[in-house]
Amino acid sequence: MGLFDWLRRREDRAEGEVEVEDALLRAILGKSTVDRKMALQVPTVSGGIDLIAGIIAQTPIGLYKEENGKTRPVTGDPRLRLLNDEPEDNMDANQFWRAVVADYYLGKGAYIFMNRRKGKVVSLHYVPEDKISVQAKEDPIFKDFDLQVNGQLYQPRHFIKILRNSRDGATGTPITEESAKLIQVAYRSMIMELAMATRGGNKKGFLQSDKPLSDAAMEKLKAGWKEVYGAQDNSAMVLNNGVTFKECTETAAELQLDENKKTNANEFAKIFHVSPDVVSGRSADLEGLVKLAAMPLMTAIQCALNKDLLLEREKGSLYFAFDTKELLKGSLRERMEAYKTAVEANIMQIDEVRFAEDLEPLGLSWIKLGLQDVLYDPKTKTIYTPNTNQTATMGEKTVPGAAKSEDPPLQERADDGNIEERGNPNHDPTNGRFTSGAGGGSAGGEGERPFAKKPLALSKREYAHVTSEISTHFEARYKGKTRGVIYLSDGSYSFEIRGFGDYNIFAKKGLKK
Repeated sequence: MGLFDWLRRREDRAEGEVEVEDALLRAILGKSTVDRKMALQVPTVSGGIDLIAGIIAQTPIGLYKEENGKTRPVTGDPRLRLLNDEPEDNMDANQFWRAVVADYYLGKGAYIFMNRRKGKVVSLHYVPEDKISVQAKEDPIFKDFDLQVNGQLYQPRHFIKILRNSRDGATGTPITEESAKLIQVAYRSMIMELAMATRGGNKKGFLQSDKPLSDAAMEKLKAGWKEVYGAQDNSAMVLNNGVTFKECTETAAELQLDENKKTNANEFAKIFHVSPDVVSGRSADLEGLVKLAAMPLMTAIQCALNKDLLLEREKGSLYFAFDTKELLKGSLRERMEAYKTAVEANIMQIDEVRFAEDLEPLGLSWIKLGLQDVLYDPKTKTIYTPNTNQTATMGEKTVPGAAKSEDPPLQERADDGNIEERGNPNHDPTNGRFTSGAGGGSAGGEGERPFAKKPLALSKREYAHVTSEISTHFEARYKGKTRGVIYLSDGSYSFEIRGFGDYNIFAKKGLKK
């Protein structure tokens, strides 16, 4: 096979697969008239890219390890220093990531060369995307390609590839291709404004004469016209009789250039998933900017790092991820309200809140427990009531050995059959009366003792009635006494005074309430 036959086969093989990368050549062939420089002339494009690049550059990247269902950060790995501080000799991390983000949006992708020594990555080198040529194989299923830099071939495993809307894993789709017409419109509008500013606001037009002009008059008219439209001072031109000016353009207000600029800016904001108010500086919605604009790019970077920067034996247990905690913190007021809710709900402790705010711990390890709450353990089916210090099991009345309150509450429910009888020397079993007194509204004195271990369960109305009689008759006659018996029309009650307005009411022996 001769040389020309070999070249002919190469041409046939590459037919239909030519990738035009030079911007000038694309413009000549008519494929596209939008390049990187033109796009960056549009303030909304350059501002949106710079805004997102700034968020990416200031967000640290961490390395994490999964073990037994838990995740812990990995410290001391040299790759973290390359990603967050010094990726290479000439560029710092801020410059490095800003260049990567710009290539991601405006080029065929961002390419980072991994310089390895004995299998370990010792430096990361940003390579401009226009310096890289992609040589893709023909198989559309088992996709493979090589990367060429300055005539030298490299395999894909030598590069970290961060691509936008890629279909082959080798190249991405820049916004200069997806939104070429929008960029052209915005750019042409700027050129039109520049021309109007250069003319000083004068409209374009032509001169019309009723009679033929001599060569001398024509030359003088052209010189005056050029002086008016080209000079920066307030030059003027006097038209002779019969010469008139006819406008052929409209003003910026008539063309609604300002309204069109605002509309185009809103369309560009959609490309970057950024609010138009954020791009224009009218809003500081950092949380929305991070979630809608920065997070998708962070995910693309994380996937690329986990694919190319991790060793095969590390995949599945280690992974890279951006630490977005600081970005999503919110304002001071929002954080304090969230912390308050977390502490009150026992989700966080005081020292955990102080740690999140970079404050020194106070050494507090306790949590708040309200007495109004009832605690239930679904595993043991144990119910604990802090207010009464009572423990019970779901489905059972009591738990053997459970702690009981020394002073049970007054309104604890107790059946009459559970009242324990106690002897009283002043009680006459024949008539059911006490020797210390009888009749409605009378009360026994200091010799009286309660007749039951548990208080009698009374309704609120009954309790109010009995305690009112105790307060009226007993406390006024027997000052300083804490026990006694009150005789009412419906029966007699033994009682015990626990405090001001607080009583334990017991039923007397033989009385059925």
